[in-house]
Amino acid sequence: MSDKPSKDFHENITDRLRPDGRKPDDFRPIRIEVGVIKRADGSAYVEFGKTRVVAAVYGPEPMHPRHLADPEKAVLICRYNMLPFSVEERKKPGPDRRSIEISKVVKDALSTVVVLEEFPKCMISVDMVVLEADAGTRVAALTAASLALADAGIPMREMISAIACGRANGQIVVDLTKEEEDAEDAVDVPVAMSSLTKRISLLQMDGDLTIEEFEAILDKASKSCVKIHAMQRDALLKKYKKEGEEVDIDGEY
Repeated sequence: MSDKPSKDFHENITDRLRPDGRKPDDFRPIRIEVGVIKRADGSAYVEFGKTRVVAAVYGPEPMHPRHLADPEKAVLICRYNMLPFSVEERKKPGPDRRSIEISKVVKDALSTVVVLEEFPKCMISVDMVVLEADAGTRVAALTAASLALADAGIPMREMISAIACGRANGQIVVDLTKEEEDAEDAVDVPVAMSSLTKRISLLQMDGDLTIEEFEAILDKASKSCVKIHAMQRDALLKKYKKEGEEVDIDGEY
């Protein structure tokens, strides 16, 4: 990261329209649903434009094999996978290096909010499957996973929302597409943030940014996560709130 201001930084924060017609702060169409898999303890579906992800939670249940159990807290198991037909060029089935890396960063992010101490010697499994990919799959998967945990009734200190921001085509933008990720000057910055304390649980960067650009991206990501959290909250309310019933989902989940 460079501390030298970009000579065209102020141009980067204008409202010039992007290739798909969006303004810099605009999301792609977002769809969020809860309880989409009946046989799971909790599940969620998240759609950012053409990126579509489903997450399912199973547990808490006794840890198998038993020798891997933690006597003080539950073991959180996260598995991220892309279906072979989720990308233009057919992907080889099964986990690869990228899916293993994303599984780890999702687990690290969720471990900051899930109250694992409530379930010693148990395991909680989170499976995330990318049905279709057009950039932002890790943030969509993390958003879906957090919502699926809430749907399963797993205690959480707060929920996590995630978005990818960055630079593309000389502009600081929110929710990059694959086309924007492939731009010559593209820098992709996935960010995940907890809903109440605004604590950052995931921050990655692919490329070089000035300090001014990085601060602008982080500001846009923070504001975007607030909006996504409201959508997550609405999805939970839609499933659980009955007419005339009070539902408090602003505190611990």
